[in-house]
Amino acid sequence: MRKIVLAAAAAAGALTLAACSEKTEEAAADTADSAMADAEAAADTATDAAADATDAAAEATDAAADAAAPAEAPAADAPAAE
Repeated sequence: MRKIVLAAAAAAGALTLAACSEKTEEAAADTADSAMADAEAAADTATDAAADATDAAAEATDAAADAAAPAEAPAADAPAAE
């Protein structure tokens, strides 16, 4: 009789652990999915920021070239000293 009770208790304990393990696996999968979504969002934000920085650098380069163009024109028109 004791063996049957011990076997039933062991089986109940195993089922309890299995159910707990399944919940833990689901929670871990949800956490991993959430982390992946956060990483994708961060990558998208970083990509957008890099594109904005590139655009700003291009505009600054164009502005600097436009500002330097009038200063270079008179120097090119001046006669060369001999």
